[in-house]
Amino acid sequence: MNDVALFLAHAVKLEEDAARRFADLSEAMKTYGNQEVATFFGKMAEFSRLHLADARKRSAFRPIPDLQPGDYQWPDEESPEAASMEGSHYLMTVEYALELALDSERRGHAFYAGVAAATEDPEVRMMAEEFAAEEEEHVRELEAWVARHPRKG
Repeated sequence: MNDVALFLAHAVKLEEDAARRFADLSEAMKTYGNQEVATFFGKMAEFSRLHLADARKRSAFRPIPDLQPGDYQWPDEESPEAASMEGSHYLMTVEYALELALDSERRGHAFYAGVAAATEDPEVRMMAEEFAAEEEEHVRELEAWVARHPRKG
């Protein structure tokens, strides 16, 4: 990806998905009576909204393409942070929620790191490295939570 506007369009979508997913996970944990983890996911949703605001701010003076789902250049078919909870919400455990979030954050980090490694544009590389570093912090924090709440059995 060698175009700043295209990169920012991807970053905006990825961070929107992350914020939505964390908010959904927070609500799920409230439903299942785990306020501690609900609060953590709420905090992570806020971090994602801050990253989203940063991506939008960086794009404020650039025309950002209005991409349709098939126009995105994701490693898979969907945004790395668009983890679906469909079909599993009624079985949501703390362990599953944390693993779901960790998997998504790892994919988000891999996306940004991959862009940084592959791009020929120094501005895209700089931004992708910054976003990858932020995602890496999220991964480390989630790994600590997963270690505190290992899957039973």
